[in-house]
This record gives sequence, structure tokens and C-alpha cells, in this order.
Amino acid sequence: MTALIQPPTQTPVSAPPQKPAAPRRHRSFRALEPTRMGVVVRWIWLSLAGILSFFPFYAMIVLSLKPGMVVDLPGSLIPWTDISFESYEQVLGGQNILGWLFNTLVYSLVSVVAVLFLSALAGYAFAKKRFRGKEVMFWSFLAMVMVPFHVTLIPTFILMANLGGIDTYWGLILPTLANAQAVFLMRQFIQGLPDELFEAARIDGAGEFRIFLRIVLPLCKPILATLGIFVFLWHWNDFLWPLIIAKSNSMFTLTVGISSLQQQNVPLSTMLAGSVVALLPIFLAYLIAQRYVQEGVTGTGIKG
Repeated sequence: MTALIQPPTQTPVSAPPQKPAAPRRHRSFRALEPTRMGVVVRWIWLSLAGILSFFPFYAMIVLSLKPGMVVDLPGSLIPWTDISFESYEQVLGGQNILGWLFNTLVYSLVSVVAVLFLSALAGYAFAKKRFRGKEVMFWSFLAMVMVPFHVTLIPTFILMANLGGIDTYWGLILPTLANAQAVFLMRQFIQGLPDELFEAARIDGAGEFRIFLRIVLPLCKPILATLGIFVFLWHWNDFLWPLIIAKSNSMFTLTVGISSLQQQNVPLSTMLAGSVVALLPIFLAYLIAQRYVQEGVTGTGIKG
């Protein structure tokens, strides 16, 4: 009986592993990519827009350094001729600009702290608390945005006059604390915070005010910085209400005080020097909080 000899089975040789092919970009996405010429044109337009935006500040600074000189454009905008700091010496020495600066700082900083604290409290209540009439109350409060400030100006002034707030700091600050935009932004931001954090804090025995101080405020740093910059700029540049509520020169803010220089036949360079002094604090404030402003705007846009 002959044995059948079978040929040995050959194990198949596995092919070497191949690198995964790079995903092909969709044709529509490739069509959206800018060409090299498009990038160049975009940078040219952005550079021109930046120059046009910076030009008024450049002209203000250069002309403030040339006192007693007839403005002759474009020759007066050359920065290295006839430079003098006489206008700044007159502003800081002869005028009451330091007092105006102090009034503006008090008006802006106290208002920022009060508006942020009150709007954060209201935003937390509207976002995470349940109570009867919450939606009606919120949208009624938000409807204040559609009411122009000039409509309520006379009733507010009469109320402050009856309360004795004319020519006082609290009369200057109090009517500006109810900020509907700030409450809306805080509510939109706090709504995106996870409810599990608040439930865990309540299980640990934390009260509502402690939750607000220890959890809500630290997590709201980006939006608080963003609102702080906006509220600070609004109060720093506010003109109408400080003009109405302040009766004496010692209670003027920078905007009202610099405007009053026009009635004193002050040279143009001196007024521009005062404007530069008024510009520096808000410019420094934005540089300090720039990162928080970008995070706050981005976070609010995503969570809202």
C-alpha cells in the first residue's frame, strides 16, 4: 500500500504593512483655501486698515508735542521737528486734570466692581436657580436694552436731585449699576457650567452664597475680564451723565473737563495732550486683560 506523499503546505507570506494613505481633502475645502495672491492681498488690506485706524492716535500724539505751532498738514505730522512737552506741563500743572483723573478712576473702578458683582449674582440666579416668573422677569429686564438712555435721563436726574445725589460720587455711580447687557452675558456663560459642580457642592453642605464665591466666580474669570474692560471703557468715556450730575469743576471727569477747556480758549496742543493722558489708562487696561478678553468672547460665543 503506497502512501500518498503530499507536498508540504506553504504558509502565505504576509505583505509588509503599508502606511495609511493620507486623507484626501474634499474638493470644496480646497476651493476655500486662499491662493498665494489672495494671502498677499489680504495682508495688504489688513495693513492699510491698521494704518488708517492708528493714524488718528498718531496725529493726536504728534500735534500734542508741538505747542504754539500752526497746524499745516502734512508738514505738522512730521514727528522729529519742533518737539516740546510744554503742553503736557500745562495740562498736568495748570489745569485740574489730576482731580479729573481721580474722579474718573473712582467712577470707572467702583462701577466696574459693582456691575460685575451684581450682574454675576443676577446671572447665576437666572441661569441655575428655579423660581416662579424667572423667564418673565429676565426678558422684562433684558427689554431695558431697547430703551434709550436719553428717555430715562430726566426722571433719573429728578430722582437723584430729590435724594441729594447732585455733585456727589454716589449720585454719579448709582444710576449706572443696572446693566442689562452684563446680566445677559453672565447668564449665557453660567448656563454652560455643568450642574454636577453645584450639586456636589450642595451635598458637601455649601450654601448658595459660598457656591457663588468659591465656584461661580473663579470659573467666570474670562467673561468677568471681558465685561470689566467693556464697563470700564464705557464709564471712562461717558460724557452725558457726568456732565449733568456734576456742578462744580472739582467733580468733573476727564471727558467733561477736557471738553470744558474749549470754553477757556486753550490751545489745540493742550487739549490733545489732555486727550493723550485720558487715553493711556484704558490702553494699559486693555493690554493687561487682553488674553482674558479673547477667552471671554470665545467662550461666550460657544456656550451661548
